[in-house]
Amino acid sequence: MRYMKLNRQDRQALVGRLAAMPDFLEVTFGQLDRAGALEQGRHGEPSPVEQCWHLADLEREGYAIRIRRLLDETNPTLPDFDGTQVARQRNYRTRPLSTAIAAFREARAANLAALRQVEAGDWLREGVQEGVGPVALCDIPAMMDQHDEAHRSEIEAWLRERQ
Repeated sequence: MRYMKLNRQDRQALVGRLAAMPDFLEVTFGQLDRAGALEQGRHGEPSPVEQCWHLADLEREGYAIRIRRLLDETNPTLPDFDGTQVARQRNYRTRPLSTAIAAFREARAANLAALRQVEAGDWLREGVQEGVGPVALCDIPAMMDQHDEAHRSEIEAWLRERQ
């Protein structure tokens, strides 16, 4: 799904969902104690702290870089973001949850600000993302939304397990 093919109302809804994700994390996880933040799902799904650090790092080191390079370069080769490797290297479980949520909030706001500044002709700027193939700037908002939705589903399952 390309962002440019969406009508104005659907674009606004997509951007609204992207803008709401930091609040979703804050409302869902903001009051957890350290033990709760480290609690994984029954089947080994990531804990809240792991979820939030992954989202923050992908936002900064995945989406932000892709947006910038697609705007600044001609047909860039965009590296994949290996979230599993990054999580292992950074040992997310030792890091504070509140810092992860704040980092994600800041990075998401910066990316949305950058996307709001995109001029009409620049939405079609393309590159090649490792492991994905051709990707245009107009694909990035939908990719972000799909990724957020996958995490929302995991988080909602995590919450159901605690009821």
